[in-house]
Amino acid sequence: MNYDVVIIGAGPGGYVAAIRASQLGLKVAVIEREHLGGICLNWGCIPTKALLRSAEILRYMKHAKEFGLSADNVSFSLEEIVKRSRAVSKQLSGGVGGLLKKNKIDVIDGSGSLKGKGQVEVTTKDGKKSIVSGKHIILATGARARVLPNMEPDGKFIWSYREALVPTEMPKKLLVMGSGAIGIEFASFYNTLGAEVTIVELLPNIMPVEDLEISAFAKKSFEKQGMNILTSTKVLGIKKNSSTVTVSLEDATGKKFDIEVDKVISAVGIVANIENIGIENTKIKVEKGHIVVDEFSATAETGVYAIGDITEGPWLAHKASHEAIICVEKIAGLNPHTMNKSMIPGCTYAHPQVASVGLTEQKAKELGRNVKIGKFPFLANGKAIALGETEGLIKVIFDAKTGELLGAHMIGAEVTEMIQGYVVGMNLETTEAELMHTVFAHPTLSEMMHEAVLNAFGRTIHF
Repeated sequence: MNYDVVIIGAGPGGYVAAIRASQLGLKVAVIEREHLGGICLNWGCIPTKALLRSAEILRYMKHAKEFGLSADNVSFSLEEIVKRSRAVSKQLSGGVGGLLKKNKIDVIDGSGSLKGKGQVEVTTKDGKKSIVSGKHIILATGARARVLPNMEPDGKFIWSYREALVPTEMPKKLLVMGSGAIGIEFASFYNTLGAEVTIVELLPNIMPVEDLEISAFAKKSFEKQGMNILTSTKVLGIKKNSSTVTVSLEDATGKKFDIEVDKVISAVGIVANIENIGIENTKIKVEKGHIVVDEFSATAETGVYAIGDITEGPWLAHKASHEAIICVEKIAGLNPHTMNKSMIPGCTYAHPQVASVGLTEQKAKELGRNVKIGKFPFLANGKAIALGETEGLIKVIFDAKTGELLGAHMIGAEVTEMIQGYVVGMNLETTEAELMHTVFAHPTLSEMMHEAVLNAFGRTIHF
């Protein structure tokens, strides 16, 4: 039970750390209390995408006539949609188990807690305890949904993401608290399946981390689909009735009003899982509910590291995985590049999709940057028209003096796939010159990425 590296948590941070450590010749153990793959794979990123794919196909079927096709009496089985989603997660969780086995990593079932220098106490579900020793210990315990006082999920009227992923019946009326990626994705799914959806956001704009122009575009699109969106609105309380819920709200003017719905989804952020992991008697520092680490994920306690959602954001699976690799390579004595968080892409898989990387226009101007803005609409792209996906916009932000690509923001079909082109460009320190001289295949949606760059410098061809 002596290891070079012991990892507590087998989510997208923990299992990636384990595999990379094994590749580097280290003896590794990973401790997991519930599911290999963590929340992301089992109750987050993956199952939501499976649900949204079902909704996407349903949407296409409803619009079959526009493509010269016939699909009469289109319907769906909520039970089968959920069943497929759970099967996708199960398949991938099993795949993670296979990867760990292939890399000769010991998987220990139970909850891990720091127990003195180089030691982790493991407690199994039946209460049995044992000690695992490691020269290096990585905390990768993830996060859980934030719960608002007196609005705790009860599984019946108020849902967290877990209940929202496995509904047994379709709500006729649904209220979503929070308009981040999680809230918007659930709103999009249930709206497509026929629920009357209301989104409540405390801040003035939905999807608050996005560029204001993209946020406004998204709001208009969602409203056109029938969603009721209330920004600058506070949830005062929730009253449970016999079969419905009455939600009391207050808008920016102080006006109070009620909305009656069948279900409420709470999507108001996350809380790091830093309890019961033994950090109390260490030098580990916690700020704003998250563990403080350096650029290589080392905590203030020698030999202990923290990665993923228990550290400072952005709280994204791909950020956790990349942190894991940097952390482990540093432990192994390599000299890894540190992570530039401004180059981490963010994606929301609603309809339409939203993706972004780098500075928003507002942030760039706040930082005093003189910028050039380029835009290109989907409605001017041949592939988008052929696909019947003409709703969307590509927006890029350049430093006017140096030509540095500062940020890219997209809304529309498949933008979550396209954003990576700009991410690669930013990592290669590209300027507009390289992007302009890059040949983009025709006809593709990615041509719009080229046109947006051209637009920033007054050279647009097709609009």
